[in-house]
Amino acid sequence: MKTHKDPRHLKRIQTVRELFADTFHKQPTQSDMTRLILSHAPEIDLLIGKGAPAWPVDKIGKIDLAILRQAVFELAIEKKTPPKVVIDEAVELAKEYGKESSARFINGVLGTIFTWTQKTS
Repeated sequence: MKTHKDPRHLKRIQTVRELFADTFHKQPTQSDMTRLILSHAPEIDLLIGKGAPAWPVDKIGKIDLAILRQAVFELAIEKKTPPKVVIDEAVELAKEYGKESSARFINGVLGTIFTWTQKTS
């Protein structure tokens, strides 16, 4: 069972924080995971854009975008973690750090992307 002290949960929080900070200006120090996600940012943002067609990526809230980038990387590129775990973690991060509507929005976008990745696998 996941707890707030789970090392994987803490690593995701740190990655989301770094991705969030990077949206304001490039950070001099970043974890390997953050650098890897940012190296895939064009591909990830394309998926996010398709998963949320009513919301241009540059109009998505910065914290929501950071959470989505981290989750889409795990879900569609890395594919090491079970999809339900990735989506659950992202929704939990959205509840903790996002706006009231963030969790629903992120769940919907990731659910759509998950459906696509299942069809292309």
